[in-house]
Amino acid sequence: MRNVGFAALLVALTLQTSLAQQAVLTPVKDNTLYQTADGSTSNGVGQYLFTGRVASGGGGAIRRGLLKFDIAAGVPAGAAVTSVSLRLNMSKTISVAQTVVLKKVTADWGEGTSNADLNEGSGSASTTGDATWIHRFKGTSNWTTAGGDFVATASASLSVDAAGAYTWTSTPQLVADVQGWLTNPSTNFGWIIIGNEGGTGTSKRFYSRENDA
Repeated sequence: MRNVGFAALLVALTLQTSLAQQAVLTPVKDNTLYQTADGSTSNGVGQYLFTGRVASGGGGAIRRGLLKFDIAAGVPAGAAVTSVSLRLNMSKTISVAQTVVLKKVTADWGEGTSNADLNEGSGSASTTGDATWIHRFKGTSNWTTAGGDFVATASASLSVDAAGAYTWTSTPQLVADVQGWLTNPSTNFGWIIIGNEGGTGTSKRFYSRENDA
């Protein structure tokens, strides 16, 4: 793995020769959806991803992370995926332990040139091609549902507490997601990372693929 901060996907697989292998993948794009009515905020090339709701003083708005790996480029064609785990590093929070889930995204989305400053919790002005709360690609296409298009059932869940590295361990649905993306790469739109949105002050900040910490 590249470093502690970088997101990584560990895929265990077998080939037709029955040879067991592992592949460690790093993301090809990521972004954060900042809840705004007009899609004016994003963080395409920022250092962090966010989940949950910010504190009431910040309006209590929702944050959702997006993350995609190029499965077809990192896993041999025809492989049988047997195990999948995702590792992210959570760098800052004001909340106690919160459940953070991964859900399969059902439509493509973009990573533009927006780049938030300071702690990045407020995002930056969205740019052409960015994913936002209402846009899949700003200037081109919108989500069917504001906040992202994704399946209802979580692929994996994990309690995230204090700062540190966290691993969503393998589940049948994570395996099915990755196997499906390997078999049909055109359906690979990654996962959306959703925290506790039931109350304010539940946000968690994770390192993005651009972060070299």
